[in-house]
Formats: sequence, structure tokens, C-alpha cells
Amino acid sequence: MDLPVDNHHALRKAAFLSGLRASQTGFVALSVWGIVTGVAMVKSGLTEHAAIAMSVLVYAGSAQLTSLPLIAAGAPLWLIFAIGCIVNLRFLIFGAALHPFFQNMSWPKRLLLGYLTVDICFVAFMPRFADQPERGTTEQRWFYFASASVCWLLWQLASCVGIALGSVVPSAWSLEFSAILALLAIVLPIVKSKPMVVSVAVAGCVAWLAQPLPLKLGLLLAVLAGIAGGMWAEQAEHKRVKNDEL
Repeated sequence: MDLPVDNHHALRKAAFLSGLRASQTGFVALSVWGIVTGVAMVKSGLTEHAAIAMSVLVYAGSAQLTSLPLIAAGAPLWLIFAIGCIVNLRFLIFGAALHPFFQNMSWPKRLLLGYLTVDICFVAFMPRFADQPERGTTEQRWFYFASASVCWLLWQLASCVGIALGSVVPSAWSLEFSAILALLAIVLPIVKSKPMVVSVAVAGCVAWLAQPLPLKLGLLLAVLAGIAGGMWAEQAEHKRVKNDEL
């Protein structure tokens, strides 16, 4: 049965506001991350217009910060593209998990939600709706759209602030440390299972050990090692659970 127009509007509004509240804990970290990325784009030699275009078109802070040193070093385009894709492999997992909730939407709308997806909105959405038997409800769609769209707006505004500050911020400032703190604030709420702890620990150790490698290839190795470590830990956990059931 279709809801009356007034009730349907109230449901969408309530879901939208709920999505905002569920995501607001990550807004500060996201803004700091955006500012640092904006400054980094200008410091790497991009013009303001090119930096804004990259912020809008790429919209992936980790991929942007990873690719900037490679661009500045004159790395091959295929290497920049490959590392950017590998860094963002998690979005394949996000997309697969979100697909049942939005599969009945039109292709352009799903493409838009895919573009808007970031870690914060995924983390806010899944704990709330993952166990619900009904998928694709009005509440789920508007909850996710609220979280994703506001995260996008905050990121673009923060990036523009960073781009504007890029020419005046001293190079001696430790922006990398601020970026690490912001990224930790975003990532730590996701790390709730043993496989994820193993994945983060392995990736961190490999990244530290592989720092001397040229063209930031240590980051590529860290991502691959983290994925492998997480998969191994997950398989080990499944085997342990099966053995306990026997």
C-alpha cells in the first residue's frame, strides 16, 4: 500500500535527518582530510583550476594523495592509474554490499550514489540496515543519500579551502601528520573485526618498511599486503568457527 503524500514526505525527511546524524561524527575528520588534500594538490604543482577539477572528478582523498607524488615525479600514467585503482579497491567491496539496497533504482541514480560513496556514509549505513530483511526502502535510500551528499559537499568545500590556502601555507608545516590523524579518525570506526585489525596492521608495517622504495611503490605493496593479510585472517577465522561447531 502506498503511503499518503504527507506521510511519505515525513518519512523521507526523517530518514534524511537520521542519515545526517549518523554521519556527523566523521564530518570534522573529513573536512580536515579535504583541506590537507587541497593544500597538497597546490603544493604538488597543480593550478587552482586543475586542483578543483581533480577534487570533483576523482573525489577520493586517498587516491588523490597517493597519485600527487607520482605526478610530480613524472611517473608513467599507467602506474598512477593502477595505484589509484588499487588504493580504492575497498569500494568494490562497498559496492557489492550496497547493491541489494539500491539494485531497483535506475542506472543513472545508482551511478550517482556510487560516485558519492565514501567510507563515512558506508560505515553509517551498514550497521543500521545490514540485518533488515527488506531492502531498497524509502528510508534506506534517503538515509544514504543524505549521508553521501553532505559528505560530498563538505569535501568539496574543504578542498576549496585547502586549495585557497595552498599558496600561503609554509612547506615546513607538517600537513602529512594532520592527514594521518584525519584518516585515522575515519578508518578506526571501521576496524571492528580481527581480519580488519590484521589487514590494517600488516599494511601499516609494510608501508613503514617499504618507505625507501621509489615512486611511492611502498604504498602499493602495503595495500596488496593488507588485502592478503585480511583475506588470510578471515579464512583462518572461518576455519576456527567450523572446527568449534564440530
